[in-house]
Amino acid sequence: MSTIFSSLLLNEQVCKVCRSSSPRWASVNRGVLICDECCSVHRSLGRHSSQVRHLTHSPWPPTQLQMVQTLYNNGANSIWEHSLLDPSSVVMSGKRKASPQDKLHPNKSEFIRAKYQMLAFVHRMPCRDDDSSTAKDLSKQLHSSVRAANLETCLRLLSLGAQAHFFHPEKGNTPLHVAAKAGQVSQAELLAVYGADPGALDSNGKTPIDYAREAGHYDMADRLVEIQYELTDRLAFYLCGRKPDHKSGEHFIVPQMAKRAFLAFMQLSNHLFEELAMDVYDEVDRRETDAVWLATQNHSTLVTETTLVPFLPVNPEYSSTRNQGRQKLARFNAHEFATLVIDILSDAKRRQQGNSVCSPKDNVELILKGVAVRHSSDYDSVASDEDTDQELPSSKGDRTKSLDSDLSDGPITMHEYMEVKNALSASEAKIQQLLKANDNLNDELRLMQKKTSKLEKQSSVPESDYDNAFNDSEMEDSGFARRGRLRSGGWLGEGSSIPELDDLEMEADPTLPSTEDVIRKTEQITKNIQELLRAAQDNKQDSFLPCSERIHVAVTEMAALFPKKPRSETVRGSLRLLTASACRLQNECRKAVPLDGCSGPDVQLVTQQVIQCAYDIAKAAKQLVTITTKENTN
Repeated sequence: MSTIFSSLLLNEQVCKVCRSSSPRWASVNRGVLICDECCSVHRSLGRHSSQVRHLTHSPWPPTQLQMVQTLYNNGANSIWEHSLLDPSSVVMSGKRKASPQDKLHPNKSEFIRAKYQMLAFVHRMPCRDDDSSTAKDLSKQLHSSVRAANLETCLRLLSLGAQAHFFHPEKGNTPLHVAAKAGQVSQAELLAVYGADPGALDSNGKTPIDYAREAGHYDMADRLVEIQYELTDRLAFYLCGRKPDHKSGEHFIVPQMAKRAFLAFMQLSNHLFEELAMDVYDEVDRRETDAVWLATQNHSTLVTETTLVPFLPVNPEYSSTRNQGRQKLARFNAHEFATLVIDILSDAKRRQQGNSVCSPKDNVELILKGVAVRHSSDYDSVASDEDTDQELPSSKGDRTKSLDSDLSDGPITMHEYMEVKNALSASEAKIQQLLKANDNLNDELRLMQKKTSKLEKQSSVPESDYDNAFNDSEMEDSGFARRGRLRSGGWLGEGSSIPELDDLEMEADPTLPSTEDVIRKTEQITKNIQELLRAAQDNKQDSFLPCSERIHVAVTEMAALFPKKPRSETVRGSLRLLTASACRLQNECRKAVPLDGCSGPDVQLVTQQVIQCAYDIAKAAKQLVTITTKENTN
């Protein structure tokens, strides 16, 4: 993209969600430009709702960028805000557009989800008994519309339910065949974004690529070939920073690694392999967009309202098993993920060349487990779209350099990898058991000192005041007396249980600390987190552990303000997240320190996890401030 065109995009446009100036991102399938704040919410929707790309830092096919710009200039936004353009409808519904002054949460985020995920404001067709008949009629309209240059008409039809891959029973071809024959490049780009297949055959066995070449649209035919190989091209570019030269007949780039057994992939049916490949493509998109996102953001704002994306958001059209597998892809480090991508590229090339495939297996999850088994339970269940995270920013050169280093280590079998990993886990468990025992002893000592202090106070009270004797619960510390238990097992995941909080025999305590105390502790936590994030931004991994220790002390002091078993389930959940994330942060920061005789850690993965933990701590602290402020003002 030329410098002049990028300057035009950045300086003369407004965000189509909140109307702030100079948007730097685009939603490709929605045909709108969006600002940084709104983009953070768009990313959390998932690619099935919004395909986000940076205008200047992401690679763009020129014709696709031109398609987005044309949609934007021709008012594509009105498609997604149809009902809001009618003043009477706005008055009746009470809905209004977001503004730059609105808070990201809940104002902007709720509006974005309603507009682009729920499609709450698009034009609704009159109800009919046969929805399939309506979709068929809309698809036929799309088939006849793509021969002209009116992009917004086709986008409107797609928003209503027209199918981009519709095969016209009378015409014997698809809308992409029609657009290719007419030379409508932007229409072809739009159809491809919505799932049209450049390799689809018409009734005579011809593809849209054939139609374009026969009509003399050679550049368009070359672009359709690129679209046909978009998935494998994106995976290859992620690994080695270049794409195949399709014009010369090179359609795959498969980096060489140690020889691996592809039996597990060969056992998948074509349909299941395609699903796995699409999931890995989405994960590549998430990781690359994360890198662009972090490279363009102010790191002092990482712990504010901005929504982050730690793993692929849930797609409601997929099964629970597939969504779980998609989210576990985020747990792969650079070497593991590169191995998976190379396996997929290799098997995609094999299938494309028509080699035989063994009997299908229906469990893609076995593939993921075979690449990396994680003993953490973080992703054992499908997370909600509200969960957030960050990944370390890195330039393409740094990523390629790091990957080259990974791939040059020589053959590493998964068995060897798991042996080392299990040994480290066992050693870590022993260390944590010792820490737990030490903390429990310290907690017992503090508890006894507290009881002694209260008994001394009792001795100064007149004898008549002993009519109502103190019971044991009154002499107990109101804070987390046994804070050392929070460290059992290294760190507690968000779904883990804190015995004090879940003990049914303990009576729930409705009291909460003062808002001033909570705010004071939160400010200390935030200050320490900002120091940690500055260290991450400056690549000072040796500062991680001291920062995490200060954060852990501040979190422990804040947790001690609250009763052992708060009555509010929300408070209990926030405290779980706060303390578990602080313990996990320490654990992750220890990984940043290389052990004697061992290779250095995966800096990118460690920093990603550190930032995630820091965000979770800040999020929990903010929730506790909000709750105590609300309760204490009632």
